[in-house]
Amino acid sequence: MSVVMETTSAPATKLLPRLGLLGVVFFGLAYMSPSIVTSTFGVVSETSRGAAPTAYLVATAAMLLTAVAYAVLAREYPTAGSAYTYVGRTLGRVVGFFAGWVILLDYLFLPMVAWLIQSTYLHAQFPGIPLWVWLLINVGATTTINLLGIALADRVNIVLTITAMASVAALVVVLLLFLGREGGGPASSAMWNEETNLVAVSSAAAVAAYSFLGFDAISTLSEETKQPRRDIPRGIVLAVLLGGCIFVGVSFLMQLVHPGGVFENADTAGYTLSIFAGGEAFTNVNNLVSVIAGFGSGLAIQATSSRLLYVMGRDGVLPRSVFGRLSSVFRVPWINILLIGLIGMLGILLDIGKATAYINFGAFLAFALVNVAFLVWIWRSFRTRSSVARAALLSLLPIAGFAVDLYLFSKLHPEAYAIGGGWLVLGLVMLGIATRGFRRPVPVLSER
Repeated sequence: MSVVMETTSAPATKLLPRLGLLGVVFFGLAYMSPSIVTSTFGVVSETSRGAAPTAYLVATAAMLLTAVAYAVLAREYPTAGSAYTYVGRTLGRVVGFFAGWVILLDYLFLPMVAWLIQSTYLHAQFPGIPLWVWLLINVGATTTINLLGIALADRVNIVLTITAMASVAALVVVLLLFLGREGGGPASSAMWNEETNLVAVSSAAAVAAYSFLGFDAISTLSEETKQPRRDIPRGIVLAVLLGGCIFVGVSFLMQLVHPGGVFENADTAGYTLSIFAGGEAFTNVNNLVSVIAGFGSGLAIQATSSRLLYVMGRDGVLPRSVFGRLSSVFRVPWINILLIGLIGMLGILLDIGKATAYINFGAFLAFALVNVAFLVWIWRSFRTRSSVARAALLSLLPIAGFAVDLYLFSKLHPEAYAIGGGWLVLGLVMLGIATRGFRRPVPVLSER
């Protein structure tokens, strides 16, 4: 461990800018995992009553609203703090702390979910190897790469994300060949049919929106991006657009192959449909490639999560001696990376459903706060009489984004509210410690 620990009396305090636009976009895509559409297709199609691509299209538009808010604020505040920084700079330090605290719930446990899903799939493919061994391999390999610096993580992530997209492309080719041989349902009915209605599509869009979680994490890489004011905003929007195109396009072809939203098992509909169109051998090989490529998701999530912990530690709202440290060699927050890896190993004690409940509460609540911060920023930026009309028009974006985020927040499982409520109470305790029993102000948010 000597290569990652600080060895000098003057520890490094700055992250190294090494990422370009391509690396930023690929971290976002890896976070969202392009192949997730095959896993969620059945549930989205069933909920929308056979109009999965329309549900994904609505979800893309909805997530773009919040993506625009992140993009604008990332350009204004190019630091690694993400929602924590944006909300703190516009709505005050206390609200900023809680924005960072709730999104931390997402960032801490999303790596666990990614590793657990990855390990579960590998265990299903190779049942002779215990689940905990796969989890140890996934967590160990990802942690090692992230400890060796953002440049290596970037290179590995690009390769894995391209592999994941190649797996999706192979499925697209198989679906097209099947449709060419056998035909499929009418294209119009894949988007809307006599069973579809607005309530069904909006409910399905709420499910589909979970596929986009993670685009916001791109903003935590601001201090490691060569031109953050340009590439971070572009990367955020591009990741959502590219992810949306993949989700809509693939689900459209799958919906043509299987018209309607009735399945024997909606949870495994994507797997069954792949076998139906391409055969069992193709499906097993392609799934294995997809699972291996999915390693990039855990890599990206651990990297970005550790940066948020670092910024909060650097500011002093979390213990600086633990969370605010960088290795002197690779300039990575090594303690945070190890901590997230340790939390990931706890996934062996949970199932995927329970682990997922930990993350959705923080994600959508933080999204809502970022939209409020964007709204405040608009009215601060356009103060003259001549610009009031422009400010009013721009305000429609964060207002719509806030409404969408609250709608998604309202769709969470009751267990998510219980977990999230407990996390907020713990955050209040942490804030009390950081402010010496609320006798001091919240530490100043870091300047780059």
